Amino acid sequence: MVPQTTNKRVLYKIGFITIILMLVFFILSRDILCKLGEFLILDQKLEKSDVVVVLNTDVEYYPRLIEAAAIYNKGVADKIVINGNRKTDILRNLESKGFELCCHWCENRLRILSLLGVPRDSVICISAEDAYDTISEANSVGKELVRMGYSRILITTSKYHTRRASLIWEKQFGENFSISTVSAKTDPYDPHGWWKEGRQLRWVMAEYGAWIYYWWKRSTDAEGGL
Repeated sequence: MVPQTTNKRVLYKIGFITIILMLVFFILSRDILCKLGEFLILDQKLEKSDVVVVLNTDVEYYPRLIEAAAIYNKGVADKIVINGNRKTDILRNLESKGFELCCHWCENRLRILSLLGVPRDSVICISAEDAYDTISEANSVGKELVRMGYSRILITTSKYHTRRASLIWEKQFGENFSISTVSAKTDPYDPHGWWKEGRQLRWVMAEYGAWIYYWWKRSTDAEGGL
């Protein structure tokens, strides 16, 4: 019969080893989570540009406006470009019945920028009715910027959105513009603790989902072109 003290020692050892393994797993998993959070961010050096383009996905949008105003006030960009006026078939149907917005779609954004020291005549409003994601937004806004004759642009967006946005704009308009991407510094995204907050967890999951979709779409489009 095995002595009771021996059993206790074995249990203590097993418990101690289990705790050590859990701590190691936690440390390693936390490091991996941090790397996943950090990868999404691409914050490039501010360079003198014709315009700073504020991307619009309606998620944490105000920090992007604040960043654009700060860039403008530093004299880095001569103009700020905002876009919006998204429309669905349902909204178009309501408009056909007489519905009208109470004010111009960019009015509130112009007021915020004015509050931050940006005069209205320094803001370019681009209507992008059919933009529903980063790719279609880049297509709509980028074509208009090409038509306007700009050559150097700065893009500002949420921290977790910067790397993918930069890739998409470079792929679509790298031959037309010199493009730099900077994050909205007041954006609440924390790459070293995003998994602790529900909204940030959703941002990261959605962003990686968008990455997967982007590469899948590119691969299927390439196959279709063969």
